[in-house]
Formats: sequence, C-alpha cells, structure tokens
Amino acid sequence: MAQPSFLCVCLNPTLQKTLSFSTWKRDQVNRTSQHRMDASGKGVNVCRVLTQLGKKALHLTQLGGNFKDLFIKLCERDSVPLLWAESSSEIRFCYTLLDQSDHSVTELVEESAPVQPGTEAAIWELFKQECNRISNLTETQPTLIVSGTKAAGFSDDIIPNMAGLAKERGFRIILDIKGKDLQNALPYRPDIIKPNLLEFCTTYLPHVDPGRIQVDELYQQSIQGEVLSRAQALADEFDCSIVISRGSKPVWVIEGGRFYEVPLTPVVPINTTGSGDAFTAGMASALDDGLSLQDAVGEGIRCGALNAALLRPGVIRE
Repeated sequence: MAQPSFLCVCLNPTLQKTLSFSTWKRDQVNRTSQHRMDASGKGVNVCRVLTQLGKKALHLTQLGGNFKDLFIKLCERDSVPLLWAESSSEIRFCYTLLDQSDHSVTELVEESAPVQPGTEAAIWELFKQECNRISNLTETQPTLIVSGTKAAGFSDDIIPNMAGLAKERGFRIILDIKGKDLQNALPYRPDIIKPNLLEFCTTYLPHVDPGRIQVDELYQQSIQGEVLSRAQALADEFDCSIVISRGSKPVWVIEGGRFYEVPLTPVVPINTTGSGDAFTAGMASALDDGLSLQDAVGEGIRCGALNAALLRPGVIRE
C-alpha cells in the first residue's frame, strides 16, 4: 500500500445498523427487508470517504469484545486501512431508522463501554509511530483528522497530546470534536476546527438553548452575532480557521479576520448519517489538492450531499 498522507483518529468505534421503512410507527412492530450493517464511527466514515476520493488514509482506533473481528472484516470490505489497539471493550452499536414517507432520520445511539487500563498507552505508542513515519516519508504536507468523542477510560490529555505532536511534525490538523476535547486541543493551534452549530454552542456558549438550535431557524439567526463574535475571538487567539456546519443551512466560515457563508444546494435525503464526516473528508481532500478553504468547504458540501443521497452511511458512492 502506498504511504498514507492522512491519519484519521476516532477513539469511539461503532457498528452501524441501518433500517429503512416505507413508514414506521411507535409502539408497533415495524418490519423491513431493507437493512445493512457497516463499520462506522466518525473516523471510519472520514477515512472511507477519503479512500473513495482517491486519497491514501489510515484509521487509528481502539477495538475489543465479541464484535472486533466483524468490525475489522467490514473495514476490509470497504478498503479502509485500519490500525488499532486492543481495548477489551465491546464495540457499541448505533441504529439508524429511516422513514421514507417523510425522509426523517432517527438515530439510536449506545454509549460506549470504558476501555481497559493500558489502552491509552497502546494508542499513544501507535500514534507516535505513525505520526513519525508519515511525516518522514510523505512528500507533501500530511493531515491529521481527529473526529468524534472518545470512549470512557481515556484521559483528557490524549487528544491534545496528539494535536501537539502532529503540530511538531508539520501536519495540517483538522478537529471535528467538541467540549473539553476541543477546548484542551485548541492551544496547540490546529489549522481548522469543524463543529456543527450545536456543538459549538454547547462548548463555548452554554447558555444558548440547545433544543431550539436544531429546529428553529429564527433562533439561529438571533444568535448568529454572538456565535460569530465568539468564533472570531477563538480564531484570533489560536490562529485557526473555524467552519461551522448547520445542517441544510449555509456553512459559516471564519478565516483570518474574514467571515463568509457557503450555501448548500438542497437535496432530498435518503440517509444523512455520516454526511458531516463526508463533508470533513471532502474539505480535507480539497485542501490537500491545494484549493482555498472556501473552495474546500464547497467540496465538503458536495461530498456531504452525495452521502445524504445514499442508503449506506459515510460514503459518497455505493
């Protein structure tokens, strides 16, 4: 395999079960013949889309339990290069319920089991080895993408330490994380952070009503000034660009001292699961090709839309 130039990290792997119904109802038995199982989690999705875009990427995660071999087999099926540490922790399941009658997507998400002692040290050793190997052998600037949450049992230091080492080794760093992980990693000056609006607000504007953010466009507009002011302050302090996705609404971008929006073309969704990860992969791929951030966001939007139009999660083609 050619030397990867993308290292994709997610410390919370998932087995994703997708079930599609012509319609489904609560408190009833709902049956369907349209269902599938995929290796997922944000890092797998990012790595899979990068691979479909023709990039050489490697996914680093932790695995354990009864379904470890199934997860590995599903990654092999999708040509997702995988590097993992044994965690003795069962892989969580997540369920996507698709209702074709109204194009709704309902997610049922299991919380992950804690990883066993020693997992973090093993992950850190693998990360250091790959970070050094990639930076020494790749001919272009490599990219680190850290996505999603981490399973219980990891310390608050693991993601900031990864960002710090990657920065020393000259990686472009893209963080699609939230909460304390994002706050602790920002001092290492990632190139881009890519939260969605809800994640940004719960991390940096905790007084904002999270329930209204997702359903009330007028409320989004009312808090726009406060969001952009906080984002600009963070961008100035930590010398990073900030890309805030908002579902089907235009993406907000803070780049240097400039704010701009990048519009989306509406699509009728089949399954939006993984669309944000497809966006991240498309944006990262375009930056690797030398495009501007504004054009890279446009490519991210294109990849997110392709994902939403497919049944399979975290892909841009079946």
